[in-house]
Amino acid sequence: MASGISIPTPGLSPLDLINANAPAAGKLSAASKAKAKATSQDFEAVFLNSMFQQMFTGLQGDGPFGGSGATGVWRSFLTDEYSKSFAKSGGIGIADQVYRSLMAQQEIQQ
Repeated sequence: MASGISIPTPGLSPLDLINANAPAAGKLSAASKAKAKATSQDFEAVFLNSMFQQMFTGLQGDGPFGGSGATGVWRSFLTDEYSKSFAKSGGIGIADQVYRSLMAQQEIQQ
């Protein structure tokens, strides 16, 4: 029978590395933090853009663009702006996780 005892595995987990370096967070420059934040938001925007494009797949155009080729161009601009807006206003949490990962990597490298 299996007991409720778990045996820890050797080595550090990514969370151990983040927690171990938490006091060193002040060592990074403000410019470095701002760049990491912008990069993480851009990453989330690219992911969201892909998801939004999938939502519009198969829909036929109505309205001023009809079913013409302009519909695809207009929708690509629309999904791009949607994704940037969502990521900038907090998104779905991907940017926060990416930002923490970037900060942990930079702290480890210092």
